Amino acid sequence: MQRTIRRDELRKIVPLADSTIYEMERRGEFPKRFNLTARCVVWDLAEVEAWIQARKQASLQPAPGPDVRQRRTRPVQTVAAT
Repeated sequence: MQRTIRRDELRKIVPLADSTIYEMERRGEFPKRFNLTARCVVWDLAEVEAWIQARKQASLQPAPGPDVRQRRTRPVQTVAAT
């Protein structure tokens, strides 16, 4: 059986602002909500939990550093090998 959660429970699981969640949904970075009725919006709990697991896995990967060669001010100079 597929379990759904309403906004109150989603807020307890994912501590993000509603506007952040909606923006992430729009960009396809968060599970989409759907209407059960005209006045009841829910999320699929399994999709939300999978999203959380994916975020955990992504946080274990080291973040790439900035490409310092693209700096506009004080670009890094390469040293010629002699």
